Amino acid sequence: MNSLCACCGLNRRNFLKLASLFSGSAALSVIAGGCGTQSTTAENTASENTPAPNTAAGNLDQPVKIGYLPILDASPLLIAHANQLYEAEGLTTEQPILFRSWADIVEAFLARQVNVVHLLSPITVWLRYGAQNVPGKIVAWNHTDGSALTVQPDINDVKDLGGKVIAVPFWYSIHNVVLQQLLGKAGLTVVTKAGTEPVQPNEVNLVVMPPPEMVSALANKSIAGYIVAEPFNAAGETSGNGKILRFTGDVWKNHACCVVFLHEDDLTQRPEWAQGVVNAVVKSQVWIRDHRAEAAKLLSKEGGSYTPHPEAVLQKVLTGFDAAAYAKQGAIQHPDWAAQRIDFQPYPFPSYTEELVRLLQQTQVEGDNGFLQGLQPAEVARDLVDDSFVKQALQAVGGPQVFGLPGSLLREETLQVARLEHSSQA
Repeated sequence: MNSLCACCGLNRRNFLKLASLFSGSAALSVIAGGCGTQSTTAENTASENTPAPNTAAGNLDQPVKIGYLPILDASPLLIAHANQLYEAEGLTTEQPILFRSWADIVEAFLARQVNVVHLLSPITVWLRYGAQNVPGKIVAWNHTDGSALTVQPDINDVKDLGGKVIAVPFWYSIHNVVLQQLLGKAGLTVVTKAGTEPVQPNEVNLVVMPPPEMVSALANKSIAGYIVAEPFNAAGETSGNGKILRFTGDVWKNHACCVVFLHEDDLTQRPEWAQGVVNAVVKSQVWIRDHRAEAAKLLSKEGGSYTPHPEAVLQKVLTGFDAAAYAKQGAIQHPDWAAQRIDFQPYPFPSYTEELVRLLQQTQVEGDNGFLQGLQPAEVARDLVDDSFVKQALQAVGGPQVFGLPGSLLREETLQVARLEHSSQA
């Protein structure tokens, strides 16, 4: 069957390829069945799956339907909802839907159960250029930094991870990319072995695990550590079962992690709707930077219904960052970068996308990844990202300087890498 699904643009062959990568996920049965019989694995009740109508340009009637994971990467989307910033742009909204894994949120986006999502930036590369060939675009960054490598308390160096199992949230994740750079620099080899196979002292076995399961897995010692978004690193610290070995923002300065991803037809057929979404997200980021404590409360289980996390854990991430203390324990090795534990700015620098593609081409990922070697970094940066909406949104809030960004909206990437000679920094 070569006809394309009206919902997501995938034919059945690509549905099955996608299903193979999601093997073991609850998404599998839904994908294999096609879009027309969608169910949901979301924790909230989902609205009935209805393909978006082909409305006139600028139609604002389509509700904003947010899909998110319970991580602080989603903060701009959720705070915009909490503060009714979408409504201020003339948009309507539905209650955001919480998902437990990246597989689930991707599935829901393809089925148009949700139409505004935050995705790990490498996932967008995989979706658009892999077998899935999903017509979607990055329109803004959700945040910068905001992730860490958390390990058992007796581990003091990346070299100590030899012979151990480390969890990553998804093969196509900035976490997997950064972790493999750190392991390579430490002389360790990445492997993906079944649980019964022994891991050699010079190897590190990577496993994919949904973020909500990582803290308990560390506690029961089924893994030696995990690399993931906040607040699961803060949760590991607070539990007493883990400590931060490195912050990812101390390996790649001001890196993106999650990005705002929209269907391409929403950009071309509903540009005013898309502009309203991006305007709201950018205004939300401005607000969060000035109201970190209030944001932590709004997103906590005590303050609302967005996440299951205690306010104390969210405050630890958003307001309790002690850079000097983390530098003393070695989690920060570049204090001159002056990075926050998590920060918020929307502009998707082309230099980042280009560097991400180069690093993905060096990173081990499961599944059919042959497409990566054919990608041209500069071409991907031009094709995958549409920055026209965020440029307008930035001007509406006072310009790039509001976020401390250069007026040129250009930068050079600064990262500590193992194998890229052209841009390595010790």
